[in-house]
Amino acid sequence: MSDFLKIEQDGPVVTLTLNAPERRNAISGFEDCDEVEAACKRIARDDAIRCVVVTGADPAFCAGGDLKGMRDRKGIMAADSPAVMRENYRRGIQRIPLALWELDVPTIAAVNGAAIGAGLDLACMCDMRIASDKAIFAESFVRVGIVPGDGGAWLLPRAVGLAMAAEMSFTGDPLNAEQALAARLVSRVVPHGELLGAARELAARVAKNPPQVLRMTKRLLREGQHMSLPSLLELSAAFQAIAHETEDHKEAVNAMIEKRQGVFYGR
Repeated sequence: MSDFLKIEQDGPVVTLTLNAPERRNAISGFEDCDEVEAACKRIARDDAIRCVVVTGADPAFCAGGDLKGMRDRKGIMAADSPAVMRENYRRGIQRIPLALWELDVPTIAAVNGAAIGAGLDLACMCDMRIASDKAIFAESFVRVGIVPGDGGAWLLPRAVGLAMAAEMSFTGDPLNAEQALAARLVSRVVPHGELLGAARELAARVAKNPPQVLRMTKRLLREGQHMSLPSLLELSAAFQAIAHETEDHKEAVNAMIEKRQGVFYGR
């Protein structure tokens, strides 16, 4: 493991910080992808974790791919044929959206600065997004003569709608934080110095709920994006049958009746 990803845990909340500010947290090597994938797998195995915050070391969230690596054909971009480049994408950057997609723990992107190209797509891989007033967003692949290779063409339209995603993808033009809020790319904008606190406060509000139900609810939201309604209802009924038999469900009902905060253990 390199030092690309900083992992901090505070009770049920984990903060993942892209920690390469000297390259604006660009994703440049297979090792970077290894770290993100490994962190997601570790979180998935830990039932005590109930929410994840993803952010970047200032001044950027993630500048996307490494432009110098593209120019010099180094790191993930080291390829001498289209076939090798295709495999590099599949073995590299594309593992990150798959790892985050399969993570049942709710995730929050705390976008502290530039989220460019793959950096914007990384934010879209998270379930919720909060922006610093210094944040900048751009689906800028077209500006460097390539297509979104990390799932952005699937992720961005689901965040902002097809027309806005098309405008962002075809022009590569950036959005500032307020424009991103208007486009519903983020749910709120906060002063830069308050960003991480706001993200962790939201994470704490998520994490106080029953952890098994959180994970099943996220799975329903994910599957609902491509399943038919009858199929989703079947899956919902199965998950609901499981939820009704948990101790956390009984505690939640009693806490509601008794007008107190429930205490949940994931059982």
